[in-house]
Amino acid sequence: MSKYMIKVSYSAQGVQGVMKDGGTGRADSVAKAIVGVGGQMESFYFAFGTDDVYVIADLPDNRAAAALAATVGATGALSSYETVVLLTPEEIDAAVKQTIDYRPPGG
Repeated sequence: MSKYMIKVSYSAQGVQGVMKDGGTGRADSVAKAIVGVGGQMESFYFAFGTDDVYVIADLPDNRAAAALAATVGATGALSSYETVVLLTPEEIDAAVKQTIDYRPPGG
C-alpha cells in the first residue's frame, strides 16, 4: 500500500455538517470511506488555517485515491480537496539511485 496525505477545506455546508455530527463522527465517516476503497486511516486531525482537516491514510493505489477524492468531492461539502503522495526515506534512496537518460533543454 502507498501512503497519502489528504488535505481538506470545508464549504459552509461542510462546516454545518461537522457541527451536527461532531468531530468524532466526521473521523469515523472518513475512516469508513477509506476502508471502503481497501485502505486504512492512520490519522485524522482538524486544523486551523488554510486547511480544515489532515488525514494520513494507507491506500492500495492511485485509483483508490482518485475514487475517494471523486466521491468526497462530489458532495459539495468541501471547498478544496488535495491528495499528496507521501514517500518514505527508503523510497527516495531507491529513486536517487536510478539511472535516467535525460538531456535538459539546450543541453
